[in-house]
Amino acid sequence: MSLDERRKDRRRHWILALRIIVSAAMLGFLLTRIHLSSLLPEGRASTVPWLVAALGVWVVVVSLSVLRWQRVLIGIDLPAPVPALASHTLAALFVSNFLPSTIGGDVLRVVRLSSDNGDAPASFASVVLERLTGFVVLPVISLVALALSPSLLHLGTASHLALALSLFTLVALAGILAATASTKLGGRLAGHESWPRFVGAVHLGIERIRRNPRAAATVMVSSFAYQLAVITAAFVASRALGITVGWLPLLAFIPVVAIAQVLPISVGGLGLREGALVLLLGPLGVGAAQATALGLLLYGINLVVSLLGAPAFAMWTRPARAVAMAE
Repeated sequence: MSLDERRKDRRRHWILALRIIVSAAMLGFLLTRIHLSSLLPEGRASTVPWLVAALGVWVVVVSLSVLRWQRVLIGIDLPAPVPALASHTLAALFVSNFLPSTIGGDVLRVVRLSSDNGDAPASFASVVLERLTGFVVLPVISLVALALSPSLLHLGTASHLALALSLFTLVALAGILAATASTKLGGRLAGHESWPRFVGAVHLGIERIRRNPRAAATVMVSSFAYQLAVITAAFVASRALGITVGWLPLLAFIPVVAIAQVLPISVGGLGLREGALVLLLGPLGVGAAQATALGLLLYGINLVVSLLGAPAFAMWTRPARAVAMAE
């Protein structure tokens, strides 16, 4: 290993350590304000069925993420079979949740898909575009729900956070898409031989989807379906904990939680997700213990479903070109 590689490796480990510390600090702060016993669901007869239903909905969430990725690939003229994409997605989910110090889940998806099609830049673009569609849909869902239920706009900090984060996300995303779609920036990078060609590939992908309205529409429909399934999982999980918040508040606030938890300052969104839920659901009568429990339950459900990706991760043999790309 060269000196530069050792430095990068040390830097990655330091970043991971800092993210673990941030997650631990935020969770520790929340847990000191509640009784640990209050995190457990009450022993009602309906609790177990709700938990099982939440796991089932999360399996649907993962399935819809595969569908969304497939629709993006079709839109950029790089179709791939659903079974292969499902295997790559499950393996990436397992890696993201259980092997955070080795390789990111999205990187794993790019490596595996490019080993199938031989086109690393386009594979990279498909993963980026698939992620970006989520950041288009999430603030839209939140803003529409707030418009449909004006009373949610009078919840103080919760309302301000939802509005600010949703609008900021849309503005930031518009800037990213404009820069990437620009022929002066993204188009100029498309012909490079080194890393800029990956940004150029995103530009070409946006151009292809933009020229195919039908493909763009199916991508957005699949993205809306995916995010609505995530909100449904949160609704079902909340019922398992005895939380009775209605659909519209969850439609308004769960997307904001989803946006907040992807900030790269914690591990798996731990601490960020729970803190956001406490802030957003508190004005609706949900106690800090219940909101924290909901965040931890959603994280636990994701971990359990992620275990389905262990065989896909363990049994895949990396082709030589995939090994070269990872290195």
